[in-house]
Amino acid sequence: MGFDGVVGAKSVIGGKSRGGAKKRVTLRKALLVGVGVAAFGLLPVAAVATPGSGVSGTVHAEGTSEGKLKVKAPKGRTDVTFREITVAPGGSTGWHTHSGQLIAVVKSGTLTRTLHDCSVEVTPAGTSFIEPSGADHRHIGRNLGTEPVVLWVTYLLPEGSPLSDDAEAADCPSAR
Repeated sequence: MGFDGVVGAKSVIGGKSRGGAKKRVTLRKALLVGVGVAAFGLLPVAAVATPGSGVSGTVHAEGTSEGKLKVKAPKGRTDVTFREITVAPGGSTGWHTHSGQLIAVVKSGTLTRTLHDCSVEVTPAGTSFIEPSGADHRHIGRNLGTEPVVLWVTYLLPEGSPLSDDAEAADCPSAR
């Protein structure tokens, strides 16, 4: 067995570096593998999962947001609470804040919320919204209609936090 070369030198065949040809072969192999993986993803999958049994589910409320919901869980451990809230006609939640975000669905009625900046949001049945966290996001929810407002709310709060904290009313002429 002979050795005809210098260690570290590139071989040139037909005026081309073997290193370039080797890169093209490697690129072709990678491309073929990628196409194969993609094609495999398009094939129908045989039933590998087992069918469920003895499980039922009931949708109690559905709501669609007006835009993108930006959900932010607290840092660290999170208490997740699901709660049904009913606000009677003429009733209100009082001014309050939350230490974490809430995701709410209006199941029935129409909720009118006055926010910290005195803006008003009217949320009818079949819609959803996020209530942001923090003392700078105080708000009040009111039922100005004739039927109860039913909310289904999921709270994402830092571990051990109360569901809400009382807050001073914002200086809004129509929201006292």
